[in-house]
Amino acid sequence: MSEHDSQLILSVGEFLAHALELEVESRERYRMLADCMEVHHNPEVAELFGQMARYSDMHAREVELRAQDTEIPAIEPWGFKWNCPESPEAPCMDDANYLMNKRQALELALHNETRGRDFYGQVAVTSPDSAVRRIAQEMAEEEDEHVVLLRQWIAREAGTGGAPQEDLDPPNIPE
Repeated sequence: MSEHDSQLILSVGEFLAHALELEVESRERYRMLADCMEVHHNPEVAELFGQMARYSDMHAREVELRAQDTEIPAIEPWGFKWNCPESPEAPCMDDANYLMNKRQALELALHNETRGRDFYGQVAVTSPDSAVRRIAQEMAEEEDEHVVLLRQWIAREAGTGGAPQEDLDPPNIPE
């Protein structure tokens, strides 16, 4: 078995384990970001991240429903078969800033949704199991709807003041 073959998702249960982890991790990260933005008095961005968390939660429930009659294997955190260290849809905390504006938050969400779509699309093409390919294609199409929606939101934000907020009381970091 080649290294490429070891990255293939071979069963519906394995695929659903990946999909559930992707959505749960996405939900938790967006909730953390929403809480952080709320603490730092950035309610507009907090609401946007809260909305993204709710979408991920809804998708996680859909995966759980789909998995009701399927044995889902337990996969260690290092055993997931995505091309990045973390779940494709989990926002990278390094890309977030408590002063970010709504457009920056939307662009971060777009990046994550694109990675999720691409992960599902890759599985839809590479899995040797036809049921996995079919489910992955459905999920890739759903994620593509999110990508389109986020691009529309970003277009509406164009020209609405893309500059980050100024921190009038920055953290005191000794030099």
